[in-house]
Amino acid sequence: MDCASCASTVEGALGDLDGVESVTTMPGSGVVKVSADLATYDRSDVIDAVAAAGYEVVQLEDGLEETERDEPEPALDEAGMAGGAWRSTRAKRTAVGAALLATGLALEFFVTWPGGPIATVASIEFSLADTLFLAAVAAGGVEILQGGYRSALGLSLDIDFLMSAAIVSAITASLLSSATLYSEAATLAILFSVAELLERRSMERARSSLQSLVDQSPDEATVLRPDAAGGEPVEETVQVEEVAVGDRVAVYPGEKLPVDGIVRDGASAVDQSPITGESVPVDKAVGDEVYAGTFNEEGYLVVEATAAAGDDTLSQVVRLVEDAEANKTQREQFVDRFAGYYTPVMVLLALAVALVPPLALGWPWVEWFINGITMLVLACPCAFVISTPVTVVSGVTSAARNGVLIKGGNYLEAMGRVDAVAFDKTGTLTTGELAVTDVVPVGDRTETAVLECASGIERRSEHPLADAIVEHADSETGARAHAETIENFESLTGRGVQAVLDGTQHFAGKPGLFSDLGFDLSHAHVVDPDGPIADDVAQLCDREGCLDLIDETIPRLQREGKTVVLVGTEDELEGLIAVADRIRPEARGVVRALQERGVHTVMLTGDNERTARAVAERIGIDDYRGDLLPAAKVDALETLQDNHGEVAMVGDGVNDAPALATADVGIAMGAAGSDAAIETADVALLGDDLSKLPYLVRVANRGNGVIRQNIWASLAAKAILAIGVPLGYVSVALAVLAGDAGMTIGVTANASRLSRIEPEKIETNE
Repeated sequence: MDCASCASTVEGALGDLDGVESVTTMPGSGVVKVSADLATYDRSDVIDAVAAAGYEVVQLEDGLEETERDEPEPALDEAGMAGGAWRSTRAKRTAVGAALLATGLALEFFVTWPGGPIATVASIEFSLADTLFLAAVAAGGVEILQGGYRSALGLSLDIDFLMSAAIVSAITASLLSSATLYSEAATLAILFSVAELLERRSMERARSSLQSLVDQSPDEATVLRPDAAGGEPVEETVQVEEVAVGDRVAVYPGEKLPVDGIVRDGASAVDQSPITGESVPVDKAVGDEVYAGTFNEEGYLVVEATAAAGDDTLSQVVRLVEDAEANKTQREQFVDRFAGYYTPVMVLLALAVALVPPLALGWPWVEWFINGITMLVLACPCAFVISTPVTVVSGVTSAARNGVLIKGGNYLEAMGRVDAVAFDKTGTLTTGELAVTDVVPVGDRTETAVLECASGIERRSEHPLADAIVEHADSETGARAHAETIENFESLTGRGVQAVLDGTQHFAGKPGLFSDLGFDLSHAHVVDPDGPIADDVAQLCDREGCLDLIDETIPRLQREGKTVVLVGTEDELEGLIAVADRIRPEARGVVRALQERGVHTVMLTGDNERTARAVAERIGIDDYRGDLLPAAKVDALETLQDNHGEVAMVGDGVNDAPALATADVGIAMGAAGSDAAIETADVALLGDDLSKLPYLVRVANRGNGVIRQNIWASLAAKAILAIGVPLGYVSVALAVLAGDAGMTIGVTANASRLSRIEPEKIETNE
């Protein structure tokens, strides 16, 4: 099923079957989905109906546990494989027909046959060349004539009906008159059959990119089963479909992971590029998440399965890529509507060309009858109709291989029209993980002393700020000495914490906490790291080279979007620590790349205005909105749409769901392994990598350009050929080769350019 004409034939064959509720055809991927009532549905009827329509079911999937599969599943035959077009029965018949046609043309134009007619039927004489032409029609045109017959029964004005009508008309005219149009009938049958084979091969090449995704996952898994004697677990090789959630799977170096799961033993570098598009292998250890279809580079892993076969991330990606074609773009909908008018108009025009000049003007009947047949050939809109779906298949599958899941051609097209991109802050432009950014000692203390003191006080706190301080202290100083010497720990809600550390009361918290304790912070100074006494803390009494804590240092850090934690005792301030959400290293480069493409960038966040401004300035984003509740984000998006046109929203796929739904394109970050993110987003960046966003914009923009080129090129080719027919410049052979086969190959080759687009390298700022 290679084009919309094929799809309509299949839809017509299945639409009236008992139990069938809806039929969705996807010619780009060669799939038809049938929704049915199991109480009255008979699968064999569906298979028979597809066969009656002239197509073969080469792979059958129902995915319904309620349905028992009594008969064996049909296996993929040659026609379903890459390159199968040239090994199919039709190809062999076409080759025989081509040989007969060539021999007949040689006898008619180049070789003088010594004898007369070799046969006479009902007073109609047939030369050897005529017989060879008719044999060529029988050999190479049988599928065309069978398809035309089925289309006639179904009242479908599709390509098979049009070609059959042209072939039968040429033969009938030869039988009923002195005209000999057998060569035209044979030429049409053979060339159109070749065109159909070229179209099938072109679609096979487009579908092979999707097949490469399917082939990422191995068929077998090595499961660790408990030993009956109570010894070490025993390895058992099973089909991936037999692996259950909770089973432990052994993965050796050089093997692909067969399941989504959690590493329970071992460590290794895993190539996740088939899922996330990451170019560098990712180190995995106990507790880390891994995905089916990824490649174990070097170490031995034991993985506990968290998803059954078919529910893993790779299977979801493949399934959604297959489904993407069903979500038609606006241009594809236009093409379908246009084709519905184009074919009938062209058929009427063909009849007019064949009949009006001979009847009204007395022009040569045979010549204009052939012109009418040629116009009938041009009535087929195959290349025009296939121009969009083949581009969607190419773009969507190429993006999926690079870690970007686009869930429909409509979203690919919409992304290409986006004028503005709105970002959530936490987890999108930032990592969502708090980290210590500054440690500023007061007086003659060192950064290490401040960290040791702060980590000692904060170690028992459950606040995220405390976790960041303790983690930083442990990594920088190994400071764990105070973990067992803390007494009377107390959390001061909303202000900080206090505890007795080594016998002395200590405090850590907001500047307001120390003001409440009676500290006069106006006289506190810290060393300016760029000042003249940065290396001589003994000269702190000299204001030159020092910074005022309350008026200079704290406001500066807060302007940068950082949270300031002061540390001290009841008598003196020891220092301060600044904590902030880490900005993604690639964020600034991503924003710059989008701006260079003319895309307006905006950050929408629930953080306060000061933090929002600081992050926006550091990243270089065009605009920002702070203090936004979820409903306010929706309002902000609607305002952006009013001011800029179509807007994409980038978030974490679960939070900010209303905003993602309001945007013209909702994009989820880090969706690999998250069912919710994959299912709810229009586009999912499978890796936790924002740098794929400029690549997505490039693919979408290029995809829209390719679709436009394919549509207008195919229309222009048809128009030029149609004009050339009555002028005598376009023959039946040229109409088939240029208007059908040539344009089909052209639009497919043009669409394949999308697969060559690679993610660009984004500058990072650590």
